[in-house]
Amino acid sequence: MTLPFSILDLAPIAEGSSIANALDNSRKLAIQAEKSGYNRVWLAEHHGMFGVASSATSIVLAHIAAATSKIRIGSGGVMLPNHSPLVIAEQFGTLATLYPNRIDLGLGRAPGTDMATARALRRNLTSEVDNYPEDIRELQHYLGKPTDGQNIVAVPGANTHIPIWLLGSSLYSAKLAGQFGLPYSFASHFAPEQLFEAICLYRASFQASEQYQKPYIMAGLMTVVADTDQEANYLFSSVQQQFMNLRRGVNRPFARPVDDISTICTAADQAMLTNVLRYAMVGSKQTVTDKLSQFIEATKVDEIIVSMPIHDVDARIKSVQLLAETGLMQPQ
Repeated sequence: MTLPFSILDLAPIAEGSSIANALDNSRKLAIQAEKSGYNRVWLAEHHGMFGVASSATSIVLAHIAAATSKIRIGSGGVMLPNHSPLVIAEQFGTLATLYPNRIDLGLGRAPGTDMATARALRRNLTSEVDNYPEDIRELQHYLGKPTDGQNIVAVPGANTHIPIWLLGSSLYSAKLAGQFGLPYSFASHFAPEQLFEAICLYRASFQASEQYQKPYIMAGLMTVVADTDQEANYLFSSVQQQFMNLRRGVNRPFARPVDDISTICTAADQAMLTNVLRYAMVGSKQTVTDKLSQFIEATKVDEIIVSMPIHDVDARIKSVQLLAETGLMQPQ
C-alpha cells in the first residue's frame, strides 16, 4: 500500500544561521520535495518564535511556489481567528491566480503564538475563536462564485474555489471538518493523544460536500531519516530540545543537535518527549519503513504529512530523499 506524502515546513531558523538562510532553505526543501514526488509543501503560521520564519505565511508560500512548477503549495495552517476571512480570501486568491491549481488553504483555530502576541495580532480577542465555524463559511463564500447583488467580493479570490482543509489536534476540529465535508489533517506530530478518537469521529460525522464526497484524512508525523539509526537520533535531538524549550517558555532559534540528549534533560523532560513524540519516525530508511508501515496500517489514513526537524539543511534534504525511497510513498 502506498500513500501520497507531503512536507510540513516551519522555515526553521537554525541556531548560528539567519532568517534569510531559513527562507532560502525552505525554497531548497520544496525543490527537492517536488523532484522526489511529494504531493504538497505546506508552511505553518507561527508568530514571535525565534526559531520559525513562516509568520507571513502567504508571502513565504509565494516564494516557494515561484521556485517550483507542479507540487501543491499551501498553509498548514493559517490561524483563521488571527485574520479577517476577506483578507485571507484575497491573499490566497492572489496565490491561486498566480499559481493555478496548486494552492491549498489549511485552517486552524489556535493563535499560533503566546497571548501577548495574539493581542498584538488581533483587534479583539473576545469572540474570534467562537466565530470560527462562521468564519470558515464566510471564507468559502468569498472563494466561491459571487451571487447577484453580493456587496463584498474578494478580488482576487472569487471563483478560485481553493480547496480548504481543517487542521487540528482535538475532537472539536475533527467533528467540524466532518460536518463541513472538508478534508482533515490531524497534528499527531505534536499532539498524539486523541489521534485515533479524532479519526473515528471525523469519519463518523462526515457529510458529503461540494468539495469532497467522502472523508479524507492526513496525519502529521515528525520524521528524520538518515544512513543509520544513530545518526538519525543525533539529528532528532534538535527538535527534542525545541520541545523542552517550549515547555519551559524559552524562546530560542532551532538548536544544534547534541550527542546525548539525556545529558541535558531531566526525567520529566524525557517522559514528556516520549509522550509528545510517540509517533516520530526516526532512524535509517529500513527502520522508518517498518515504523511507518505500522502507523499507516493502524490508522488507515489517506495521506501522510511529515515535518523534517533537522538543523542542517543538507541533512534535511537527504532525509526528504530517503523517505521517498522507502517504497511507501505514492509519487505524484
